[in-house]
Amino acid sequence: MRALDRSKFHKVVPLNAARVFDNKHISKVRSQLERSKDALQQDRLGSVHSDPDSERAKSGKKCILLRPEVAIKQTSLSHQPRGHADGDAVRTPWLYSPTLSELVAQETIAVVPFNLELNYDYWTYHDIISAILPEDEQGEIPSGFSQVGHVAHLNLRDEYLKHKHLIAEVLMDKNPGVRTVINKIDDVGEENEFRTFRYEVLAGPDDMNVMISEENCTFKFDYSKVYWNSRLNTEHRRLVSIFREGEAVCDVMAGIGPFAVPAGKKGIFVWANDLNPDSYVSLEDAVQRNKVAEYVRPFNEDGRTYIRSATARLAQTEHEVAIKSKTGRKKDEPGVKPQVLRTVKQPKTFQHFVLNLPASAITFLPSFVGLYPTSVRQHLPANFSMPLVHVYCFSTKSADNLSEGFAICEEISRQLGYEMKPGKIDSEDDNGKDGAGAVEIWDVRDVAPKKRMFCATFRVPEAVAIREV
Repeated sequence: MRALDRSKFHKVVPLNAARVFDNKHISKVRSQLERSKDALQQDRLGSVHSDPDSERAKSGKKCILLRPEVAIKQTSLSHQPRGHADGDAVRTPWLYSPTLSELVAQETIAVVPFNLELNYDYWTYHDIISAILPEDEQGEIPSGFSQVGHVAHLNLRDEYLKHKHLIAEVLMDKNPGVRTVINKIDDVGEENEFRTFRYEVLAGPDDMNVMISEENCTFKFDYSKVYWNSRLNTEHRRLVSIFREGEAVCDVMAGIGPFAVPAGKKGIFVWANDLNPDSYVSLEDAVQRNKVAEYVRPFNEDGRTYIRSATARLAQTEHEVAIKSKTGRKKDEPGVKPQVLRTVKQPKTFQHFVLNLPASAITFLPSFVGLYPTSVRQHLPANFSMPLVHVYCFSTKSADNLSEGFAICEEISRQLGYEMKPGKIDSEDDNGKDGAGAVEIWDVRDVAPKKRMFCATFRVPEAVAIREV
């Protein structure tokens, strides 16, 4: 099949059905036949259907489909029970299960032939693709895809590209929330530094303006211009759960805000930055749309310089949020104004830095060398704590990730000019002083057969943060 012909998926299956003479008995009869295993119980297919006789169907009469194994045999000499239409054959009771026989004897039902018609809507994506593709190409039928709003994003292997439009059309048919199907035609980041990718539309309109919801936050963006990966939802949730209310977080490569906006909803102060102007516009929209402007500040700067500049600006910024009581009234209703219960002051230092650019984020770490020069420290409280850095990266994959952990730490050490090793992070009270240098490695997800994404978390050593540069 070169073009999808939905009519080819029409099939008639000869079955038998229990004709229920009085509709008020349908529910009871169905329950009895299901218990006795006589009723047909099939995924995506109800057992109650209109009577196969068109005149009876017009009057609303129903029947219950029976399993194909239920035997049917007409007697040559049969009497017509009360209420039966002329020509209805009485079935031989001993061919049925006791339940079916009893219902027939009670004249509650009659067993009649039924042609079950199945059309394209009944069959699953896998059923249809299996029927379309040649047998020698069914070793690994393409079924996985990422969905971003109404867009389904495929990564088709070369051998399936000749069937790409068929695959996309069936996928769209079988996933009601999908209106556009695209296929990625290069790796993320190959086109430019903003982690976007070139694509081709396989089905539906070329409409990449999407709206999604994650962690009770709504994001609206042009998927062709910004980076988004729905498979990172679990990682977004994990990291945000580490942040505590009232802390300050510097999200250096914030994208459209999957870390920043949910954190803002938790009462966490986030300075969120992204180099991509389109990401910045969508981030601004997300901040307003989710009403977190008191906590989340968007920026559009280069991440390498932003790490230091944001640290210096935060040290001299005064900002607080008033936590108010709820009045129980609607905004437009007159009444008692909410009372200020407490205020939360934005810290002078960041407790966390997030660097979510796994292909190159580790190369941004030299920006932490000399993070707190004298000009910044003079604005900070005594004995302030060194921040935690959560830097994402790619590495190889193994059963225990041990070699990968050492390789990641070796690269972090090289970038910081300070020895870092896998281990448990020192406590906040230890203040990141000499002798710390521990890195906790978190396995995020597989991205390819031999490639894995990790998050390396460490506290910036004080010797690194105050080093003269």
